[in-house]
Amino acid sequence: MKLSVEITDEQQRRLAKEAKRLNVAVEDLAGAAVRDLLAEPEGEFQQAAKRVLEKNRELYRRLS
Repeated sequence: MKLSVEITDEQQRRLAKEAKRLNVAVEDLAGAAVRDLLAEPEGEFQQAAKRVLEKNRELYRRLS
């Protein structure tokens, strides 16, 4: 499957710079980033989100 995404000029510049540093094509780096994101267990994200919510629970309560 091919996928098109829009990124800002600054994001494109940073992506190209990183791809050059790693000596890979921009498209390969972007694809690897997406595959890496999707490969991460969902549980890790949920745990991180839970830690942030618990850490800031009192702040969120005061702001509501």
